[in-house]
Amino acid sequence: MPSNTEEKARPSTPSRQPSINSTTCDFMDKAEIQRLGRVRPEVFKSAWSEVGFVLSICMAQILVEYFVSGFNVLVPTIVKALNISSTSSTWPASAFSLVLAGFLLPMGRLADMYGGKRMFVIGIGWLVIWSVVAGLAQNELLVVFARGLQGLGPAAFLPSSVMLLGSIYRPGPRKNLVFSLYGACAPLGFFIGIFFAGVSAQYLNWRWYFFIGAGWTALSFFLAWASMPSDKDERAAFGIKMDWIGTVLIVSGLILVVYALTDCGHTPQGWRAPQIPITFCAGIIILGIAVWWEGWMAEQPLLPVDIFKVKMFPAVVGAMFTQYGGLGIFLLYSAFYMEIIMKGTPMQIVVWTTPMCVGGIIIATVGGLVLHLVSGTVLMLIAGVSWVIAPLLFAIMPRGASYWAFVFPAMITGTIGIDISFNITNIFITTGLPKRQQGLAGAIINSNMHLSIAFFLGIADVLAGETRKTGATKLQQLRYVFWFEVALASVALIIMMAFVRLDSAKSDMTADEKEQFRVNNISGSTVTGIVEESQEAQVDV
Repeated sequence: MPSNTEEKARPSTPSRQPSINSTTCDFMDKAEIQRLGRVRPEVFKSAWSEVGFVLSICMAQILVEYFVSGFNVLVPTIVKALNISSTSSTWPASAFSLVLAGFLLPMGRLADMYGGKRMFVIGIGWLVIWSVVAGLAQNELLVVFARGLQGLGPAAFLPSSVMLLGSIYRPGPRKNLVFSLYGACAPLGFFIGIFFAGVSAQYLNWRWYFFIGAGWTALSFFLAWASMPSDKDERAAFGIKMDWIGTVLIVSGLILVVYALTDCGHTPQGWRAPQIPITFCAGIIILGIAVWWEGWMAEQPLLPVDIFKVKMFPAVVGAMFTQYGGLGIFLLYSAFYMEIIMKGTPMQIVVWTTPMCVGGIIIATVGGLVLHLVSGTVLMLIAGVSWVIAPLLFAIMPRGASYWAFVFPAMITGTIGIDISFNITNIFITTGLPKRQQGLAGAIINSNMHLSIAFFLGIADVLAGETRKTGATKLQQLRYVFWFEVALASVALIIMMAFVRLDSAKSDMTADEKEQFRVNNISGSTVTGIVEESQEAQVDV
């Protein structure tokens, strides 16, 4: 361990994290790395400032799930109140996800350019404004317009959230715990969303759903403003530029493809409707051009190809793409099953989904305390198997089955599956990328989630629509969709078993420190041992 003199002489980056160079090698021994992985980052002047920061980040995660899951419960009420036609009923719900998924990558780049705090506060403030506008809307057009513009808020603050967490916290138990708390807020937000949607639909007015959400968002805004450390000067030093051509290509291509998949399941003619194949093919062509531009022409590509050279990165992203797609199907169609087949009221559905919320909070929090002790590979396999079981129980459930025999274990296994894998992959991606690309890390994590949900929900809607045309009952249509989700979860499990090998999420050097060691080619018995161990464990969670 270093002496007190050496401790005081330690240089630091703008984020006050120790940097690694030829003059600091003597104190970066294994014990010091272990210590840095556990202590409070120095950017926080007190425990209360760290608590305020983590709380504002966690509330942002809750808000996204609130405005997605809850609104799905509220759609029938809004459709009836505003006399929205059945052919247009999906757009108030889809507009939010469509805009959110399309703008995540460019917003992540803006966070890398101008700072995570700035983009986070702007995104949260924007969501407050358009939540109020949505609550005041008097017609279908304004509801859809407000929902779409709402999506720009999370597109800004979601990458910034992950970026700030990944930049401020070093690999180690403290980072594991904070990311686990962040992950636990996803099921909590899902529950809060359907709870307040159910209360608003059954006892109040649907507008209160938006006003309550705006209140929570405003609270997160003030917490972030007061407690979040500024990183604008540090980000300016990186000299990152916006890839405007890549932005236009990627955003327009993604929106066209997601639009086609979303609208296809609800248009009476399906794929035979002229706008569906036109927008889908146009989106695919534009995305193909984007790949060419990003891979060979862009000076600073929005999505650098070299990140896919990180060991196991493509496998992890691919596995989570299918798992997140299954998550979107599970959350929506399990609610449909409980409402249509089990004849549950909005508040009954809230009660029936409570185990997923409570279990998610417990699993994610406890996981943060043991991720540095248990193999990431073992945890990912447990998550993969659990995620296969959850939709399987709905697929084989007979009409009139007991809630405790099928729905309850499905909720428990579902939250085990998604919460464990969400935490591990988030830590893996943020730890594997340097500080200057943490906004990109946040954009990739959230793009992977929301694009996969939009993509596979569109396919699930098409599947349900096509089986309906064959005369299938509602129960049969839902079973076909759940079997489709079982297939997605099985693909994710196979990918994990074949290609993903992750160690425990122990304390380690950051990606920047590892790179600096390699560049400087530092020698020495203690340092060499750390370098060799770090290179072998570069893809450890």
